[in-house]
Amino acid sequence: MNINDDLSNRLEKCYSGAVYDVLRAMGYPNQTLPNNIRPLDIDKKLAGPIYTVSGKHDASYDPHETLLNWTGLLSKAPKGSVVICQPNDDTLSHMGELSSETLQLRGVRGYIVDGGCRDSAFIKNIGFKVFCKYYTPVDVVGRWKAYGYGEPIRIGEVQIQTGDYVMADRDGVVVIPQDLVEEVVLKTEEVLRTESLVRKAIMEGVDPQEAYLKYGKF
Repeated sequence: MNINDDLSNRLEKCYSGAVYDVLRAMGYPNQTLPNNIRPLDIDKKLAGPIYTVSGKHDASYDPHETLLNWTGLLSKAPKGSVVICQPNDDTLSHMGELSSETLQLRGVRGYIVDGGCRDSAFIKNIGFKVFCKYYTPVDVVGRWKAYGYGEPIRIGEVQIQTGDYVMADRDGVVVIPQDLVEEVVLKTEEVLRTESLVRKAIMEGVDPQEAYLKYGKF
């Protein structure tokens, strides 16, 4: 997959609402993940190219095999990527303390899962960026395996491919198709500049409707 750290850093300086507005204007209004996927730390923003993972819950799995599988997932995650996991499970934790520290040390930008997390205080303290649906102490040992590394996944109504980009913050998670990402980043940066002009005008006493008509943004 193509890793562009400059593009990731620029996107991470944006915010999800502006990215969404740009995508909607481009004809892509349905690129947000379900609103129950929340950041572990609401002050953290996360952006970058996506690496996808799927998984399966099966209580008959051998504990040793599940740990081999899990450490394999950690090994495969590319430096500079954001791992997004569709675990096909809503009972277990799919991220924890040592795994977060490992991914952080390997240069992974963050982890988003349509599932659970544990060891949340530790993860928050080390600053690794995790978005999840719920917390539980129940781990994957003997219960869950990853598969489908880098293959298409679906979360909510959004089809996600490895190489797409994500922008996530306290307001939500937006997925950007990979062939649109450079255009979306440029247009979002322009939106932020225009918003600054509108804000300045409002603070100087300009009528809000007049400011909107002048700049075409509010």
